[in-house]
Amino acid sequence: MKNTDAEWVLITGASGGFGEEFARQFAAQGRPLILVARRRDKMESLAQEIRERYKTDVIVEQVDLAIIEAVSDLHRRLKAQNIQVDTLVNNAGYGLQGRFLDHSVTESLNMINLDIGSLTAVTRVFAEDMKNAGKGHILMVASLLSYQGVKNFAVYSAAKSYVLRFSEALHRELKTEGITVTALCPGMSDTGFAAAAHQKLTPMLKSVMMKPAPVVKAGINALAAGKMSVVPGMGNKAITFFTWATPRRLHQAVMSYVMGV
Repeated sequence: MKNTDAEWVLITGASGGFGEEFARQFAAQGRPLILVARRRDKMESLAQEIRERYKTDVIVEQVDLAIIEAVSDLHRRLKAQNIQVDTLVNNAGYGLQGRFLDHSVTESLNMINLDIGSLTAVTRVFAEDMKNAGKGHILMVASLLSYQGVKNFAVYSAAKSYVLRFSEALHRELKTEGITVTALCPGMSDTGFAAAAHQKLTPMLKSVMMKPAPVVKAGINALAAGKMSVVPGMGNKAITFFTWATPRRLHQAVMSYVMGV
């Protein structure tokens, strides 16, 4: 039986990477979960593991979030079950490495539709419910690349910049409604992102690569503490400070070198 009075956690992009780790860490807190992604088989396997290990409810929703109408359909299905989402983890997204002109218009727009369009739509429909409930939590998964435009990651870094600035604005805007909004800005992490993005891993990137668990823990802790944003890892924090403290032409040149582009 689903506990409709519980504080449900909805995680997008829950079929792997950070999404999978978010599911495990929230389940360890005893929180019931709604897993959302396109790959049902991986989510079903994860859901079974979590039910057996943590004895908590898990709902699996196979949704292509790049289709905005699918976001509305998801919202309606959960409302029909009287499920109130207390915590939304906007984790779904992907990136591609390479020159802007080497990617088709369709490839770039598909990235924008998921990384920006669906994130905005998901936030809109569930934040409305949180406002009506007088409480809620939203964690936006941005990126270290949110802080600057990076050569050969033009669309991705721009999209993640949107996520960070959108989150910062909502942090103040929704605070009066009892809703906490926090941006998580991870650097290179061992989530499979690099392979999916066809990204070259330089020795420097490998040296600062973090495991998903501490990154996710930093995000959950920052959300619980009501922080506006968090950059996990000392190396990533140093890069962020360097970005703030130096001219664009310098830190963009350095970041291009670090990223192997």
